[in-house]
Order: sequence, then C-alpha cells, then structure tokens
Amino acid sequence: MQTFSVQDVERVLRLSRSTIRGLIKTGFVQPARGPKRQLLFSFQDLIVLRAARALLEAKISRRRINRSLEDLRRHLPEQMPLSGLSISAVGDRVVVRDGKNHFQVDDGQYVLGLDVSVENGVIRVVEHKEAVAESAPAETADDWFDKALALEDTDLKAAQAAYERAVELEPDYVGAWINLGRLLHSRHDEKKAEIVYRRGLQECGANPVLMFNLGVVLEDLGKIDDAIEAYQAALSEDPNMADGHFNLARLYEAQGKEQHAIRHLGQYRRLVSTSDSR
Repeated sequence: MQTFSVQDVERVLRLSRSTIRGLIKTGFVQPARGPKRQLLFSFQDLIVLRAARALLEAKISRRRINRSLEDLRRHLPEQMPLSGLSISAVGDRVVVRDGKNHFQVDDGQYVLGLDVSVENGVIRVVEHKEAVAESAPAETADDWFDKALALEDTDLKAAQAAYERAVELEPDYVGAWINLGRLLHSRHDEKKAEIVYRRGLQECGANPVLMFNLGVVLEDLGKIDDAIEAYQAALSEDPNMADGHFNLARLYEAQGKEQHAIRHLGQYRRLVSTSDSR
C-alpha cells in the first residue's frame, strides 16, 4: 500500500503542519508509524484529511463531520484509482464518484468539492470553492486552535487563552478541550483541568481521550475511585486504548484487586504486542 509522509501531505493538500496535527489530535485520522516512528498516511488518510478541513470550514457540526468521514473512509478504495475521484455536494448529500460509479455519504448541507487525480504517478488534489458574497470571518475556531498550537512552545498563557477562544466559538471542538485540559494539567492546575475535561464531555459527548485524561487528573488529585471510573468509561468507548488498561491495572494492583489488575495488564500487553508487530 502506498504511504505518504507529513511533507507529502503538506505539499499535496496544502495544509500547514499545525493543521495536520490538529486534525490528527481531533481523531479524524490515525496515521501509521514508520520504522523511525515517522507518521505515514494512506491514500484514504489524505482524502479524509482534506474533506475534514473543507467540512470544518463549512461550519458543519463535528458530530455530523465524524459520521460523514467514517462513511467516506468505508467507501474509499485503498489505492488511488487511475480514473480519479470527484467528491462534491449534490443536493443534501456528499457524493463520491469513482469513474462512472458514485455513492452518497451521510446527509446534510455540505460545501465540498474535491477532484483527485493521478498525474505522472503523483496524486493531485484540487478543491473547487464557490464564490461567496461576503468574505469569511477573519478568525474561526480552527484559526484559534492553530494559534494555540503554535504558542505552546513560547507562551502557555496565550495558548490557554487561544484554546478558550476556540471552544467559545465552537463548544463541541473536542481537540481544543483536550489540549486546554492538557495545558492546565502541565501547569499543575489539576482542579481547573478537571473542570475543563468535564465541560468538554458535556459539550462533545463520550470521548475516550477526554475520559482518559480526566482519569489522569483525578489520580493526581487523589480521587482514585473517580479515576478508575473515568478509565473504565474511556475503555467502554475504546477497548483498544492500551494506556487505559495499564493505568487500571496499576490502580487495581494498589488496591489489592489482583484479578482485575491481571486482566487489564494482560489486555495492555496484548495491545502493545499487536501494535509493535505491525
């Protein structure tokens, strides 16, 4: 299967590295890792990344985007077809055309038009945007999220404010809630981090990363039973979250619950072994 590096994604899709990182952290794609731990994207990842960005810019709700991208990935071929692909909005549905064939993805009012082709063995993605009467807002939730990512290395307070602005503009922006809580936790403000993670779960619904991070914060606050509950909730959403099994095994062992500890430690080892063998 052909794979693409981060540099390939930047060049082909014209996305900034911070935007790519944001879309990965939000969970829209889960790229593989190469022998040197470098990110490797599939053809499907490329199309899902660009579709996600276009749908975010169109102000589609994140829950609708997640459903649409799941359907899109299921219908995309593993390799780029020589006939190319065309992804566009037809009526109230997203339609993907592969040569003469086409299928519809989810429903909703989308602003999306992508043509994907192969030229001299190189994938080319062209986006078609309709003219709009008014210029787009200068700063969207994505703009603030990208600013926050860039500021994390230089100004943590400004990064925190930028994440707060992102969730203010888009309350179900799960990636911004995750990063905001992580930032507060790294600054040893566990109480505020707990509030942020709980607020994020209220706005975004059951998200395994939010639940797991909440568990880590609750551990640091000494709320062990609540932490166990949070890890269990994370695993109910994502049973393959290795770190969740490891943390539960550790906490159960400390409580003398050997059977529970052994079960979760076994799950952790199985998942890590499977991941290393890929």
